[in-house]
Amino acid sequence: MNDIIHDYLLKNIPKSEPFFEALEIYAKKHEVPIMEPDSLHCLLQILDIQKPKRILELGTAIGYSALKMADKLPNTQIITIERDEERYQQAIHNIARYGATDRIKVILTDALEGSEEILAYGPFDAIFIDAAKAQYEKFFHIYTDSLAPDGVIYSDNVLFKGLALDISPEKQRKLRVARKMRHFNDFLVTHPDFDTTTIPLGDGLSISKRKKTGGKS
Repeated sequence: MNDIIHDYLLKNIPKSEPFFEALEIYAKKHEVPIMEPDSLHCLLQILDIQKPKRILELGTAIGYSALKMADKLPNTQIITIERDEERYQQAIHNIARYGATDRIKVILTDALEGSEEILAYGPFDAIFIDAAKAQYEKFFHIYTDSLAPDGVIYSDNVLFKGLALDISPEKQRKLRVARKMRHFNDFLVTHPDFDTTTIPLGDGLSISKRKKTGGKS
C-alpha cells in the first residue's frame, strides 16, 4: 500500500483507551505479537456488522485481541486458545483486570493437540486464526466443521510482511513460513467450498465464507 495512504488510514483510527494502550506498550516492549492497528480496526468493524454470538480465537497471546473483540461486542462469547503457559497466565490476568472473565474463556492447550476439547465449545459463528503461521491450513481443516452455517473464518498475517508473495525459488527455500503462508493463501482462493477475500491492511487479513449452494444468491 502507498505509504501516504497507509499513514492517513492509521491517523484516522481512534486512539486506544488507556487500558488497551498499556497492553500495546507492553506488547511492543516485550515483543509480543499482537494485531496491527489498521487490520484490527477493520476486523472489529466487520465483526460488528456480523454480530457473532460465539467466536473461536486461535492464538491468545496476552489477551489483547480477545479483549478488543469483547469490548466491541459486549454480547459475544469468546473462546480463545493459548499454548504458552506464561502468556496464558498474562491473558487471564488482563482479562480479569478488564472484568471480562464471564465472556472470555482462555484454554491452555495446543490448538492441534487439544482440538477435541476446543470443538466441544462449538459451533462458532466466527473463527479467528492468529497462531502458528506454519499450521494455518491444518487449523482450517480441523475447525471448519465447527463453523456455523453462516459463519466466517478470519486469518491474520496471511501476507507475512510481503514475503508470502515472493515466489522466487531461492526466497521460498530459505523462508519455510513464507512458503507455508503462500500455500495457505493458494489453498484459500482455490477452496471449493469457501469464497475468500484478502484485505491488504496490517500484515494481511483474509476473510473466508462458505459458498452458497443451490438457488439464487
